[in-house]
Parts: sequence; structure tokens; C-alpha cells
Amino acid sequence: MNFKLITLALVLALFLTSCGDSKKKETPTKTVTKTEVKKETPKKEVASSKTDLNAPTLDNKGIGPIKNVKIGAIDAKMVAKGKELFKTNCTACHKIKKRYIGPGLKDITKRRSPEWIMNMILNSTEMLEKDPVAKALIAEYNAPMAQQQISKEECRAILEYLRTK
Repeated sequence: MNFKLITLALVLALFLTSCGDSKKKETPTKTVTKTEVKKETPKKEVASSKTDLNAPTLDNKGIGPIKNVKIGAIDAKMVAKGKELFKTNCTACHKIKKRYIGPGLKDITKRRSPEWIMNMILNSTEMLEKDPVAKALIAEYNAPMAQQQISKEECRAILEYLRTK
């Protein structure tokens, strides 16, 4: 009796499974892998971004504690200090001449105002939420800038170093 029940259940299961296959053959669907989804998502974000990241935005001072920065002749001592601070705090994500985790910083002072650069370093969280250029950067690089634990004076030294690049 058990053998008959098991046989009947197997035949029924086989019958039901074979019926389901015919429907799948009639309407083929594309299988999307997780890798494909990840590749498509950043493209959509970048495409929707209206900010040209290479266009200068020197009138944008950003959001944060820095309202005005006085720029004069290059201060060699400040550049040396800024270079060391840059190596310690920034090189994990930034290179000067090429894209890395974050954007390359060559000629950054020709594209962004000194205030914007300093506010991005000192106040990256709020900048990424509210500043249009910072929002476009996060859409492009898909990696938020880490909040740096440095003083305004140290940040100014990094800016001075970047002025030489």
C-alpha cells in the first residue's frame, strides 16, 4: 500500500512539474545577476546628475565653517606641513594625478574655491547631503568622503599643498 502511494505521489509530482516547464518555455525571461545590477545602478545615478564635475564652480563656497580664505603667495612651510598631512589623511582615497577611490586632485584649486575645498574636508557629511557638487561626486564615485578629524589650520595646510599640484 505504501509503495502505491509513493508511486502515485511521484507520478503526480512529475506531472505537475512537467506542466510548469511548458509555460516557462513560452515566455523566456532574462536572468539578472547581482553583478549586472551593481553595474547598472551607478550609471543611472551619474546620468541623472546635472553637475559637470570638471566644470569650475569657483563661486560655490560649500557648506561649513569656512566662509572666506585669504590666498596669497605660496607658503613653503605650510606646503610641507600640508604634504605630510595629505599623506597621512588623504592618500588612502585620493591620488593627485589619477582617479582612485575618490577623484584625482590635480588642479583642484582651479575647479573649486578654497572655501569649498576646506569645507569638504572639514564638513564632508553635510556637504554630501546638501551641496550639489558634492552630491554629484558621491553619485560618480559611490564612496562618501570620510569625515576627517583635523583642525582648520591643518586643513588650510592641506589646501596650500593642493595649490602646488
